[in-house]
Amino acid sequence: MGQEQRKQPLVFFRAEVQPQYADLLLFACCLTSGLVDSTLYNAYNTFVSMQTGNTIFVGLGASNQNPRPYGWARSLTSIGCFIVGSFFFARLSRLLGPKRKGTLILTFFLQSAMLILTASLVHSGVIAGLPLDSSDLMETDWTQEVPIVLLSIQSAGQIVASRALGYNEIPTVVITSLLCDLMSDPKLFLLRNEKRDRRIVAFVLTLVGAIAGGWITKGTGDIYAVLWIAAGIKMGIASAWMFWREEGTLG
Repeated sequence: MGQEQRKQPLVFFRAEVQPQYADLLLFACCLTSGLVDSTLYNAYNTFVSMQTGNTIFVGLGASNQNPRPYGWARSLTSIGCFIVGSFFFARLSRLLGPKRKGTLILTFFLQSAMLILTASLVHSGVIAGLPLDSSDLMETDWTQEVPIVLLSIQSAGQIVASRALGYNEIPTVVITSLLCDLMSDPKLFLLRNEKRDRRIVAFVLTLVGAIAGGWITKGTGDIYAVLWIAAGIKMGIASAWMFWREEGTLG
């Protein structure tokens, strides 16, 4: 009896989830990307999810035209850490089984933990959040690299999950290819087209997140409130996987 009880948790965490309706959780990731990216750009002139913009910032820095001192270094940090995060989460998912409950719970818990740590550091004043005035924009505060590192790594986890679950049309961290795929869809004007609908919802939620992030930051005068909200969303996603329907179950 004791041996069977020990096996039960392993069976639970090794069970694969049904991808059906998992797009709902990925939509929440799109909202999070909009919230965090608009907020971090407002504070540090750097994206942590959408690396196309960071690539341009690094390019402008090469000709000394990035408007913020060492702004190119922040963008380069984000690109590098996003690459590291993608490598880490992809290998971890492959090692543990990409659709297993335990894998999805662990990877989203790690993402939420990085957001919680970042929010705590900013909220406590250890790391500066939103610049108080325009003169702060011209000063280089290297402690701001810490949020960029953590948030860039965690953002990679959600796109790895979208690929593992088979929802390539919801990358969660990029809009350009999403819009191209949306307009290229030969079934664009059909009444029923689930991939088209998912792309539209993903775009709208990313935009809504960006708008909300701007207003929340403006209202609170700092960035930690948005980071706490994003952390709560990611923790909610991690918890949701515990109750997700498993493959092979009916209903």
